[in-house]
Amino acid sequence: MSPKQQRGEATVDRILDTALRVYAESGQQGFTVNAVTKAGGVSFGSLYHHFGSFDGLAAALYTRCMEELFDAMTAAVLRSRTARTGVRALVRAYLDFTVEHREAALFLHASSYSGYLSAHARQIREARDAKLAPISAWLEPRVRRGELAPLPPQLIEIMVMGPVAEAARRSLSSTYDVDLNQVARLLPDAIWQSLRPG
Repeated sequence: MSPKQQRGEATVDRILDTALRVYAESGQQGFTVNAVTKAGGVSFGSLYHHFGSFDGLAAALYTRCMEELFDAMTAAVLRSRTARTGVRALVRAYLDFTVEHREAALFLHASSYSGYLSAHARQIREARDAKLAPISAWLEPRVRRGELAPLPPQLIEIMVMGPVAEAARRSLSSTYDVDLNQVARLLPDAIWQSLRPG
């Protein structure tokens, strides 16, 4: 990689880090192009050069946060030998990510329905599918061997991710009082029970 490419990547990382910090400190209302450029000490031109638009920046940040979450989940499931420990590891990794990377989790859960992501839906979906592929590859042989309920991979993903994503979203919201320690004790086994064969 040339020095110019390295500088470009460093600038992209710095802008994404700044954008996440601005979002965490100011919320969706304060997440503006002016706030990000001012906080990061970058020009509008630089931001638009690297991301094409503010929506492009938001989509890139969403993708980065999502990839970090799925990397953590993949690492957890690949260390597991049984279907039960794997399902539990996926749930716990998601919850751990929510606690350890609160700003990224907040952006993921608050922005998942935001309009600025729709223009980049295909790119986000492709990135998501690529990151989910190792998890699916781990689950599929266990379904074939009868260690997991005979369900399509997408339904297994929904049954694992749906409840834990909602628990994480509620824990990040000021509207709900959700104890993630209690969730971490109870939810992994509850999700496993829903995916057990028979």
